[in-house]
Amino acid sequence: MTDLLQLVVRITTASNADEAWKLGTAFFASLGFQRVNYGFTRFRSLRSVGDPDDALFLSTCDSDYVNRYFRGKFFARTPVYHWAERNVGACTWAWVKVAALEGRLTHDELASVKENQRIGVTSGITISFPENSVRSKGALGLIADIGMSDQDVEDIWAKSRNEIESVAQVLHLKLIQFPIASGTRPLTQRQREVLEWVADGKTSQDVATILGISTAMIEKHLRLAREVLCVDTTTQAVAKAALLNLIFNSDPEGQDRVAIAAG
Repeated sequence: MTDLLQLVVRITTASNADEAWKLGTAFFASLGFQRVNYGFTRFRSLRSVGDPDDALFLSTCDSDYVNRYFRGKFFARTPVYHWAERNVGACTWAWVKVAALEGRLTHDELASVKENQRIGVTSGITISFPENSVRSKGALGLIADIGMSDQDVEDIWAKSRNEIESVAQVLHLKLIQFPIASGTRPLTQRQREVLEWVADGKTSQDVATILGISTAMIEKHLRLAREVLCVDTTTQAVAKAALLNLIFNSDPEGQDRVAIAAG
């Protein structure tokens, strides 16, 4: 327990997402889950998780798998993803094989299960996190190391469930504090600064006076910020930048929005 508490403290005091992610995934690897996937969005709707560019995707898997799983939206075809969408909590994947045998999976779900089996993704654990906002959703998938059986995972889960869930929850709460880069390029320091002043209720003229530059330049920074954030209005830009932790943040440079892959 002392080791676990020390790990929790190290994660909660991590200075960036990379550090927190490495601490959490090292713990999962020690239990037999070297492959870990994590996803979080603040833009979920009834029919979509939103634009992938606005979501945080992290993985310890290789780049080919990451691109197929996240960018190719393979995750949205899997039964464990559908379970995570509808539930809060945690489950092992043993039920997937039972559901397949009983004919309770859709054609697309069954195809995704077979495709995963071909690359050694057969057993694991999914954790679906509780969120305060109906637009937010986060989940973590632990893929059992090759050679491990469903029973091996069940045994680990029975022995270490509390520890696994504790680390997962703390890691999730830490990761969502950091910036999530949006679009094809990051906001510049000046764009963030202008958005922060607008968020404080300042007009373009006010901001121009404060920063000692022209109103036209302020409008240019706001226009470019809207383009980066893929929104139409400055109000939307401020709201989205705030949701993505891109303004009023001590780590404004953000992080890789696609994945941190294993070396």
